[in-house]
Amino acid sequence: MTWHTFLRLVVVVLGVLQPVWGFPAVEVERDEPQASDRYVFAHFMVGIVENYQVEDWIADMQAAQAIGIDAFALNCASIDKYTPTQLALAYQAAQQVGFKVFISFDFAYWTNGDTAKITAYMQQYASHPAQMQYRGGAVVSTFVGDSFNWGPVKQGTAHAIHALPNLQDPAEASSNRARAADGAFSWYAWPTDGGNSITRGPMTTIWDDRFVKDLAGTTYMAPVSPWFATHFNSKNWVFICENLPTLRWEQMLTLRPSLIEIISWNDYGESHYIGPYAANHSDDGSSKWAKGMLHDAWRDLYQPYIAAYKSGAATPRIEKDSLVYWYRPTPKGVSCPEDNLGPPNGISMLGDRIFVATMLTSPATLTVTSGSNGPVRIEVPAGIVTSNVSMGVGPQTFTVSRNGQTILSGQGGLAVQSQCNKYYNFNVYVGKVAGV
Repeated sequence: MTWHTFLRLVVVVLGVLQPVWGFPAVEVERDEPQASDRYVFAHFMVGIVENYQVEDWIADMQAAQAIGIDAFALNCASIDKYTPTQLALAYQAAQQVGFKVFISFDFAYWTNGDTAKITAYMQQYASHPAQMQYRGGAVVSTFVGDSFNWGPVKQGTAHAIHALPNLQDPAEASSNRARAADGAFSWYAWPTDGGNSITRGPMTTIWDDRFVKDLAGTTYMAPVSPWFATHFNSKNWVFICENLPTLRWEQMLTLRPSLIEIISWNDYGESHYIGPYAANHSDDGSSKWAKGMLHDAWRDLYQPYIAAYKSGAATPRIEKDSLVYWYRPTPKGVSCPEDNLGPPNGISMLGDRIFVATMLTSPATLTVTSGSNGPVRIEVPAGIVTSNVSMGVGPQTFTVSRNGQTILSGQGGLAVQSQCNKYYNFNVYVGKVAGV
C-alpha cells in the first residue's frame, strides 16, 4: 500500500466514524489526475474507411503510437453497413499492436431510441483487451448526443462504463450527470461563440473553463485541433486558427485536463487531420482541398507537447533542432470563378501569413523568404515558438542559423500560387525542416 493510498483510507475511516465518535468532518478535494493518468486520444472517422483492411488500421495505429497517442475514438454512424466490420478490425488491430480504441457514437445518425443497439456494442467491446479503460470503466463517447441516457446502457453491460458524451453546453452538466454520464467531451477546439459560429482569434480557454467549472470534478475530455476549413454544399467555412497548432497545446499544458482528444486523425473533409492522407479511404469530395496537402509534420510538432502533458511539465522538451511550417496555397483574395460555392465564410478574418514553429535546443535566428518578398529574420529562443511572416507568391524558403552557422535549411513543399486550382482551398500545406 502506498502512502497516498493509506492516507485516503484513513480519511474514509474517519468519515465513517465521525458521526459516531464526534470527530470533525473531513473534507477531501478531488485529486487532479496524476501525470500517469493522463491520456491523449485522436478522433478517427470510421465512416470513410469502408475498405480498410487490418493492415491499414495497424499502419495508422503505429503512426499514432509513435507520437504518444494512446487510443482512437472511433466515430461511427448507425447507417453504415460496414460499421460492425470496421469496428471489429479496429479492435483486432489495436490488440495486435498494443494500442487502445473506444467507440464514439455519432449522433448525427444515432438517436435516443437506439439504446438497445448501443448497449449491444458496449456489451461486445467493453471488456475487450484493446478497449480503452479509464477510472475503472470502458470509455465511450459521442459526437453530439448530449441528451442520451447512459443509465440503461450501463445496466445492460456487464463491464463498467465511463461515459464521456459530447456536451454542447457545459451548463447542462448537472443534467448530464442525471443521465448517468461520467463527464463530458467538448467540441470547441476553435475560436467560437458556440456551434459553428466563427469568431476572430486568438483561441482562449473560455469554453474549457466553463466545462471544468460545471463538470464539478467529473472527467473533462478537452479538444485539441490544429485547423478547420471545409468546403461542402452543407458547410463552407474556415475557423480562425492560424496559430492554433501550438497555442492550443500551450493552453493544455496550463489547464491540465483529465483527458485530451485530438480532432482529428483523418477527417479530411474538415482539414484538421494529422494522420497520413490514407490511400484506402473513400472520397466524400474532400480530395478537392485535401489531396496533396500533407499534414504529417504536425505529428512531429505534437509529439513533445503530448509528452509534456503526460509528464505534467509546463513546457515541451526539445532534444533536436527542427522546424514545422504551414500555409495556405493561395492568398485569401484569389478568386475562383469556376467554383459555384463561392469563398468560405470567415476568410475576411484571416491574414495572408506563413507560419513557422521553431523547435530549438538553444536560441537561434530564423530566416523566412516568402516568394518575392525579401528575407525576414527573427530571433527565436529555445523551445517551441511560432512565428509568422507576410505571404508572398512563389516558393517558400526556411533557414535557421546559430553562431554564424546554418543549422537548418529547406524549401516548402508547395509554392504559393496567385490563382486558384478551380476550387477555393483554405486548407494548409504542412511540412518540416529537420537537422541531420
